[in-house]
Amino acid sequence: MPKVPRIGVGVIIRKGTKVLLLKRKGSHGDGSWAFIGGNLEFNESPEQCAIREVLEEIGITIRNPRAATFTNDLFPLERKHYITIYVVTEYSGEPIAIKEPHKIESVEWFEWNQLPSPLFIPLQNLLKTNFNPFKLP
Repeated sequence: MPKVPRIGVGVIIRKGTKVLLLKRKGSHGDGSWAFIGGNLEFNESPEQCAIREVLEEIGITIRNPRAATFTNDLFPLERKHYITIYVVTEYSGEPIAIKEPHKIESVEWFEWNQLPSPLFIPLQNLLKTNFNPFKLP
């Protein structure tokens, strides 16, 4: 059976001028900083996936999720290919708790123009497009 790209959803949670990132562990991109997210499931919209993944990973609800852009992401060493859809949303103000410690090392807020490194490949690719989640209506 031929390999085909998977569809991932990256959730850009905004709070003021900052975005929420997690440090990945136990999967491809281990040790890199990424948005919360995961694989799009059958019969699920990107916005529904964003709501589900955020609740599963950090235990909060999100407000006003909307699909904004996408990237084409290749992971040659892992032989993986993803199309990542980015959903921009607002922080609800609820306390954040790491619900999947086997996948998440830490969660932190960062200024958009002062992101940490190393960054997960999809986030590196997003930055190459000059996308800015704070310049959306």
